[in-house]
Amino acid sequence: MILSHDEAGSGPVVVLVHSTVCDRRMWDGQVPALVGAGLRVVRCDLRGFGGTPVPDRPYDNAQDVLDLLDHLGVERAALVGASGGGRVALAVAARWPRRVTALALLCTALAGQRPSAALRAFGDREDALIEAGDIAGATELNVAAWLGPDADDAARARVRQMQRHAFEVQLAAVEEFGQIAVDTDPSAVTAPTLLVTGAHDFPDFTRIADHLADRIAGARRLDLPWAGHLPALERPAELNALLLDFLGAEPLDGPRPKVA
Repeated sequence: MILSHDEAGSGPVVVLVHSTVCDRRMWDGQVPALVGAGLRVVRCDLRGFGGTPVPDRPYDNAQDVLDLLDHLGVERAALVGASGGGRVALAVAARWPRRVTALALLCTALAGQRPSAALRAFGDREDALIEAGDIAGATELNVAAWLGPDADDAARARVRQMQRHAFEVQLAAVEEFGQIAVDTDPSAVTAPTLLVTGAHDFPDFTRIADHLADRIAGARRLDLPWAGHLPALERPAELNALLLDFLGAEPLDGPRPKVA
């Protein structure tokens, strides 16, 4: 199965992999800027999100992304992954390093990490709401948890829409299938890597980024004092400037601002 996806622009390829609170629509604020800078932008929906159906067998998200690249005839690409999508992008970069030209991980998750007390409490509350059939309540819990103070009403509405859709699609599945466990060694990543965190996020993601910075040679580490868990939605223009700087791309309206 090929993941539901869209593409725009021409030039070097950058693949956007969404957070598992969202779907590929979370990148609406990035696509025009990246395309305008001369990049070919591909964004996809992981299984059970957006336009991609829930899995009907055990699956491998990283292999799905690689299969999409093969389907599109893309030999090498930069990857930008957010949260759970960062975990997928990291796996692609570690398992197939020659296919990845650059890796930007935004508040990335990491397989096997033990959650903090705060993140466990969030998960327990989410589970309780879902078990009680309160999908609206579970959705609002996610909107409040994952967006920082700079997110506007439009960003909150978009996350609400994407998270509600994911809940409805996944809870309607007749049978649930898990991901195939594949070891990922971050030290196998050879692409230039940017690790971004938000000061208003759960502490888990700062610890993950610090850990990865020690494991990935030459990784650049950046904490955004204004951000929560989804900076692409909270301050899209600032996130765009950061990505363009990292990817070495120039916006059409003049030189990109340097991000410290």
